[in-house]
Amino acid sequence: METAAAARTPHLTHVALFVADVESTKRFYLDYVGLHVVHERVDDGVKVVWLGESAVDPDFVIVAIGVPPQAEAGFPTRFAHFGFDLSSREAVDAIAARGRAAGLLMHGPADAGSIVGYYCMLRDPDGNLVEFSHGQPIRTRDLPAPAAGGASP
Repeated sequence: METAAAARTPHLTHVALFVADVESTKRFYLDYVGLHVVHERVDDGVKVVWLGESAVDPDFVIVAIGVPPQAEAGFPTRFAHFGFDLSSREAVDAIAARGRAAGLLMHGPADAGSIVGYYCMLRDPDGNLVEFSHGQPIRTRDLPAPAAGGASP
């Protein structure tokens, strides 16, 4: 169990957007906003790119996921979400339990591997999705090395 001293306030790390064309989205944010590519990969045929104000070790990224926005079972038409980092898996479990008790838990907690980490998804009062995770690196130095063919785990 996490002690009060070890607990910390959730830290906003990303906003994830489902987009029809990752390359167009990437070009827009590079050209018009001046963002940099932090990370690119292909997961099960889906292109994903992270964009940040710094190409190395950003504190916050936009995650563009190459899946056209569409209705998913139990999720809003757009699966865009705010992502917050928590200090431990136990903190994710605790917030998931609170969300479940309040009828706000949408998914998890679940371990989605070295890129996504351990997470749960809650719905805010307006239906927006909010992800709470532990072990989801956004800093370049913390990302796992790309696998053969350029894809990361």
